[in-house]
Amino acid sequence: EPLNPEVIRVWQEGTGQPIYEGYGQTETVCCIATLPCMAHKPGSMGKPVPGWHIELHDDDGNPVGVGEEGRIAVKLDPRPVGLFMEYLDNPEANRESFQNGFYYTGDKARMDEDGYFWFIGRNDDVIKSSGYRIGPFEVESALMEHPAVQESAVVGSPDLIRGMIVKAFVVLKPGYQPSESLVKELQAYVRNTTAPYKYPRAIEFVPELPKTISGKIQRNILRDRELRKHANGN
Repeated sequence: EPLNPEVIRVWQEGTGQPIYEGYGQTETVCCIATLPCMAHKPGSMGKPVPGWHIELHDDDGNPVGVGEEGRIAVKLDPRPVGLFMEYLDNPEANRESFQNGFYYTGDKARMDEDGYFWFIGRNDDVIKSSGYRIGPFEVESALMEHPAVQESAVVGSPDLIRGMIVKAFVVLKPGYQPSESLVKELQAYVRNTTAPYKYPRAIEFVPELPKTISGKIQRNILRDRELRKHANGN
C-alpha cells in the first residue's frame, strides 16, 4: 500500500527526513526501491533493485511506453533471488501469474522518463468508468490533501449509465460534520486537483475503513458491498 503524498509531506516537515518508498509482495522481496544513492522522488516506488529485471506490460503481454499504465512483470530468466517458487496446490493461480517467461504481480504502475516506477493500484482496484481507467490511489491522495479528510478509500460502484462510477468512502477529522455542501466541496477539490473525469461522483462518510491486521485498506470489502447493494436494487 503506497503512502499518500500528504503523509510524506507531513513527515518531512516534522522530522526533516524524507521517506524512501519501496515495493514488494509476500511473493517477493523488496524488488523496486528508492535506494540512498538515488535522487528522491516523493511518492515513487523507485527503480528495480539489482538482480531484478522488471517491465510494465499491457493485457497482451507487450511492453508499454513511458508514462503509460502497465502490469508489473518480473522476468524469470534469470530467475531473481527472493522470488517465490509457486502457489501451493493452486495451478489456476500459477497459470495466471506465470506467463511467457514473466511473473505478473497483479499490480499496475507507470514508469516516468527517468525510469522511476509509480504505483497505480491492484488490477482489481482500477476503476473503468465511461471509457476511462482510473486508479483509486490518485483520487485518495487528492482527498487526503483536503483539511477535512482523515482517511479515504476509493472503489468502483455500479452505475446504469457509466458502468462504474468513482465512489469515495471518507473518514472525517474531528470537528468536521458530514453535509451535502462538504460533498460538493470535496468533489470540486478532486476535480481541480486531478482531472474532471476522476472526481468521486458519490461520497459516503464512514466512521472507519476496513483494514487488514497490518493496516492496509481493504478496498475489496467496500467494492463487494457496493456490488451487493446494486444486485439487491438499493
